[in-house]
Amino acid sequence: MIEIKVPELAESITEGTIARWLKEEGDSVSEGEVLLELETDKVNLEIQAENPGILEKIVKPAGENVQVGEVIAHLKEQTAGNTKEEETAERRREEQPEEKPKSSPSVPIASPAARRRAREHGIDLNRVQGRDPLGRIRMDDVGKRPTDPSPAKEESVTKSVAPREGKDRPPEDPMRPVERKRMSRRRLTIANRLVQAQHNAAMLTTFNEVDMSAVIDIRRRRKEAFRQRHEVGLGFMSFFTKAVVGALKEFPLLNAEIRGEEILIKKYYDIGIAVATDEGLVVPVVRNADRLSFAGIEREIASLAEKARSNTLTLDDLSGGTFTITNGGVFGSLLSTPILNAPQVGILGMHTIQKRPVTLKDGSIESLPMMYIALSYDHRLIDGREAVQFLVRVKEMLEDPELLLLEG
Repeated sequence: MIEIKVPELAESITEGTIARWLKEEGDSVSEGEVLLELETDKVNLEIQAENPGILEKIVKPAGENVQVGEVIAHLKEQTAGNTKEEETAERRREEQPEEKPKSSPSVPIASPAARRRAREHGIDLNRVQGRDPLGRIRMDDVGKRPTDPSPAKEESVTKSVAPREGKDRPPEDPMRPVERKRMSRRRLTIANRLVQAQHNAAMLTTFNEVDMSAVIDIRRRRKEAFRQRHEVGLGFMSFFTKAVVGALKEFPLLNAEIRGEEILIKKYYDIGIAVATDEGLVVPVVRNADRLSFAGIEREIASLAEKARSNTLTLDDLSGGTFTITNGGVFGSLLSTPILNAPQVGILGMHTIQKRPVTLKDGSIESLPMMYIALSYDHRLIDGREAVQFLVRVKEMLEDPELLLLEG
């Protein structure tokens, strides 16, 4: 019997949660075949089999938290007489009930995992339609509820919304149902880090507003030619990334971090771009943004956003970062206070563009496309004067985009 253990992951990852098993007990496994998905606080990882064989027993089912090196399953070594078909036939013989009178109901053939799920949800296996050509019911078959109303179905629904009462859980009113959903490891990590960021930093936020007329005009005039030449759209984010890099060069402490009693001022510009996914916010990093053209920045952002949505980001995509930009404006946010992405000491928040009446220098009033921008910063390292001047510099470069070519 071979023990399947959680392999060594990245240096910063010591535990994870089993998101789902791609193999069931009794399945044949080839060397290098993916067995399960492991959810970590950063990315989901695929765990592969190091040996061929039969998946004899799953020790840690989906939803369980596991540590690196922990045994999660047992694999039976593959032999000449140990094929999947023979294993299935053997299990069928073992699970075949003793002969009973014809009046008695038949006992369905089901995998141990399927029987366990049926017991947990109060499902009658006689009413489950299996897809196995040999007639064996697997765990995925049990997951499909019967369509007709029955006591078994009603019981499964009741149990899903009203878990068994515990010592610390008050009884629930069946007339006021609730759904209990376990937090994903990523959501737990996000929650913990956001709280830590507020506890471990003296966070303040300063605000300003930007007239987006010039940027909008450039995009209107150049976007088609830009797309045809570079095969990528010209978005707002490349303008903001260039402006941030230019401002960071003038105010280098915002591109630093506090480590113990030292200040690490970074001479490179890896800009984190916050991306919203179904599992929560992730911040992939555009490396060496100061060396990239507008097209290069847009391509990197598009690639990272697609990887985030398809859950294929790597640890390298998420590691590091010297400063972060987050855009709540895509969801309609007019104004917000972004939270620091520790150990960084600065984060820029973009917001939705709205036309507002603005008094110009000559006293006239004009309706202009305005955006509120916010800079949250760690006051332990950044003084208010530097924070305000940094944000003003970002504003100036966006309102006069030619400066981006010279300083961004």
